[in-house]
Amino acid sequence: MTIADLRSQRLVLFEAISGSRAYGTNLPHSDTDLKGVFVLPEAQFLGLDYVPQVANETNDEVFYELRRFVELLLKNNPTVLELLGTPSECIIYKHPLFEQFKAAQFLSKLCRQSFAEYAVAQIRKAKGLNKKINHPEPPARKSVLDFCYVTVGAGAQPVTTWLERKGYEATRCGLVKVSHLTDLYALFIDQTPDCSLGYRGLVRDPETSQDVLLSAVPKGEETSAYLSFNRNGYSTYCRVFREYWEWVAKRNVERYENTVQHGKNYDAKNMLHVFRLLQMAQEIAEKGELQVRRPNREFLLQIRRGEFDYEELVTEAEQLVTTVEAAFTVSALPEAPDKQLAEQVLIQIRRAFYSGAG
Repeated sequence: MTIADLRSQRLVLFEAISGSRAYGTNLPHSDTDLKGVFVLPEAQFLGLDYVPQVANETNDEVFYELRRFVELLLKNNPTVLELLGTPSECIIYKHPLFEQFKAAQFLSKLCRQSFAEYAVAQIRKAKGLNKKINHPEPPARKSVLDFCYVTVGAGAQPVTTWLERKGYEATRCGLVKVSHLTDLYALFIDQTPDCSLGYRGLVRDPETSQDVLLSAVPKGEETSAYLSFNRNGYSTYCRVFREYWEWVAKRNVERYENTVQHGKNYDAKNMLHVFRLLQMAQEIAEKGELQVRRPNREFLLQIRRGEFDYEELVTEAEQLVTTVEAAFTVSALPEAPDKQLAEQVLIQIRRAFYSGAG
C-alpha cells in the first residue's frame, strides 16, 4: 500500500504540511514534509494484514492508520500531537470526521517526557556532535602499542620511545604476565646474536592486533623492565574511533557543511528543535495550549544561522529544562489522556467512516 493508494481509494482522513513549514521556521530551500491519517479498508482492518503507517522512500511523507494515530496521541507523541495544532494554511485535506479530534483532549503531563525529555536527548546529541566536530579522529588508527608504557624509575615512558632510546627492536622482546596485577607484564630482551631465545615480540601485528603477545621465557633470564597495557583506554579509544568514522560515513553532508560554515561548530538545526520543543512544552504545561506555529520565528532562525555560541545555547537550554520541569510539577493538566474517551472517539469515527457517514 502506498500513499497514492490511500488517496485514490479515498482512505485519507487528514493530510497536512508539517515540519519547518508548519513551525514557520522554513527557509527557501527547506523540504516539504507531509503527515497524515488514514483508515484501512474495512476488510483489511478486520483481517490479518494491519498496516500501522505508510511512508514514501525518503520518509518525509508519513501517514498513520487511525488506530496507530490514536495510540501515539495517548502517548503524547510530539510529531503526531502537533497534527492537531496544524496551522490552517498548512492543512491540505480534513475529513469532517477528523473534526472530532481536539488537542485539548490529549494534552497531559506525559508531554513533559515526550517533549522535554526528547529535547534533553537532543542536547546530549548536540554535545556529542560538538565533540566530533571539534575533536576529529585522525584517519590513521592507533595500535595496542600506543597504549603500552614501560616503567622508568618512578615514572613511565611509551614503549616505542623506550625501545628507541635503548636501541632495542620490538621483535627481540618477550612478555610474561605478572601474577595478581592487572595488565602488567615483565619485559625481557633477547640479546643473543641470532634471537635463539625465540621471544615473540610485543604484538602479533602492530596494525591489527587487539592485545599484547606473551612469550615463553627461560628461567633465570633477567627482567629488563615492566610494561603496562592501558587496556581500558585502548578499548575506549577503539569505540570512539569506530563511532566517529561511522558518523562521518552516515552524516548528512549538506547539514554538516552548514554546521561548519556558520563557524560555531554545532548542529544549528538540532539546537533549533531543542528550543522549539522546550518552549512548546512550557506552553503546554502553563497554558494547556498546543501552539505549532512558533511566535519567535526570528530567534529560532538566529539559532539556525549560528548567531549564538554553542556554550551559551546549551546553558540556556538547560535552564529552560529546569523551568519546564517545574511548570509540569504544578500544572493542572491530567497525568495522562483519557484513554476511554479516546477509544470511544476512535470507534465512532471508524464506524462512521465504514458506513459512509460524515
